[in-house]
Amino acid sequence: MRKWIDIPPVWLGACLAVAWWQAHAWPMGLGFGPVWADLLGGLLVGAGALVMLLAVAEMRRNRTTVMPHGEVSHLVTSGIFGRSRNPIYLGDAMILMGFVLYWDAVLSLVLVPVFVWIVERRFIENEELRLRRKFLSEYRAYSQQTRRWL
Repeated sequence: MRKWIDIPPVWLGACLAVAWWQAHAWPMGLGFGPVWADLLGGLLVGAGALVMLLAVAEMRRNRTTVMPHGEVSHLVTSGIFGRSRNPIYLGDAMILMGFVLYWDAVLSLVLVPVFVWIVERRFIENEELRLRRKFLSEYRAYSQQTRRWL
């Protein structure tokens, strides 16, 4: 049961819920400004969703799991994975940042680095350890040429 609850979309949903609540219940008179924040927020949400879709499509094409606790069958280094070792998590962070801007949730900006920290500690470090053990030198070479986030 824990594997189905402790997944990045649940953490993203929790951060989004807090940001939405903060924007509506506790705005404190702060704001980014209506036009550019809405535009940038929408662009970030759309770009984040696109990055995630590209990553999922690449993983499906390589017939490996997208679940963070799952057993990988292939080291995916092609497509969007040539730019980022963690494009799905990057997309999650972009979506969170986009909604924080769109909702004008200034105080919730702190959730973006908190979310990144949670994802790194709870998921990325364990995934990288498993990949390092399974793919040895292939993963070492990949991690040296491709950054974790961007």
